[in-house]
Amino acid sequence: MVVLPTNGVVDQIMSEYLRAGIARAVSEDATAVVIELDTPGGSLDATRDIVQSELSAEVPIMVWVGPAGARAASAGTFLTLAAHVASMAPATNIGAATPISSDGQDIPDDLGAKVMNDTIATITSIAEERGRPVDWAVSTVEDAASYTVDEALAAGAIDIKAESIEDLLTQADGMTVNVAGQEVVLETAGAEVERLNMNPFQQFLHFLSDPNIAFILFTLGFYGLFFELQNPNYVTGILGAFALLLAFIGFGSLPLNVVGLLLIALAVILFVLELTVTSGGLLTIAGLVAFALGASALYTDPGDPVAPEVSVAPEIIILMTAVTGAVVGLILLVIRRQRKQPQTVVGVSHISQPLVPLGTAAEVRRPLGPTGTIYAAGEEWTARSETGVLERGTAVRVTGNDGMVLMVEPMTAAPENTEGMA
Repeated sequence: MVVLPTNGVVDQIMSEYLRAGIARAVSEDATAVVIELDTPGGSLDATRDIVQSELSAEVPIMVWVGPAGARAASAGTFLTLAAHVASMAPATNIGAATPISSDGQDIPDDLGAKVMNDTIATITSIAEERGRPVDWAVSTVEDAASYTVDEALAAGAIDIKAESIEDLLTQADGMTVNVAGQEVVLETAGAEVERLNMNPFQQFLHFLSDPNIAFILFTLGFYGLFFELQNPNYVTGILGAFALLLAFIGFGSLPLNVVGLLLIALAVILFVLELTVTSGGLLTIAGLVAFALGASALYTDPGDPVAPEVSVAPEIIILMTAVTGAVVGLILLVIRRQRKQPQTVVGVSHISQPLVPLGTAAEVRRPLGPTGTIYAAGEEWTARSETGVLERGTAVRVTGNDGMVLMVEPMTAAPENTEGMA
């Protein structure tokens, strides 16, 4: 008995994982495959691929929506109905999340009648193939109807209400199902269970499709690029770009709202302006408001009957907005302190303070002809001779500086303004 834990947004990663898991169960002559399901919905293409894997499987497929509190929303409805044995745990629900009415008035603009009719035809064929109530199945798409486990069981949409996978296996024992055209009697009571999880790479990619994780990565990417603009160092810029790339990988499986992205982009612009324009903090406050609104509107309502209904958790919005405010405030504080410090005035031939103390002993490292390098105060400096060419190894002393270039003279030269000269 192979159990495939399946949760989160339905995407191509989940599709490949389930396809490979079913294939492995077939190769190992497993008694059945149990898909432990908890999903808000997902990609229509991935949903079709998974349904096809279930309908064509050469091993009995059992879907258990659980544990308690789980759901088979939107795409999850299709996956549950396509199983040979459909079951749900107590306190779970099943149905579409898309806000679509039966008269079509609430259908989103980007959801055409062609997609709607095709989706209805798909769920109808699934219900007919598995002997489930067609009208009930169609209602989950056409009317966005959602049902409790007891309502689904009473309608005949699912076969078993089970508190656990072990309970499911006990109740399913002895049931007869049609697998690839053959009648198969399930022998599941007391079967040895093997849980087959996603591999680490699949887990990582699927993890990115979490709406909260995608938003956090997007925010961290913004931090990285923001720091890079203020203090170029390549590290923060590369890390920020990498975080943004991962965020957009996650966004690819989610109903992304461009308006939300634009609001967050506006927040970034306001934060940058705050660093150059004196606004008394008004630009920062406006930026934080735009950031919070953008996070709230980052995901749209489902655009098709299997799309997930997801949003950024309010706790995450509050936390990331607070962190963003603290980060921007810290940067502003550092900039304000720097502006209050006395400025070093750079002239044409001097700066206000010497680079190294005057009179510091040094040694010529690269011949001064008249410009070369010397070793002084523990490091090498560009230097220029005031008395002509000086060879490597010559002992010199620092007499001043011209910008970042030290002025030197041979150690044997008489110092200027020496008292008591004849």
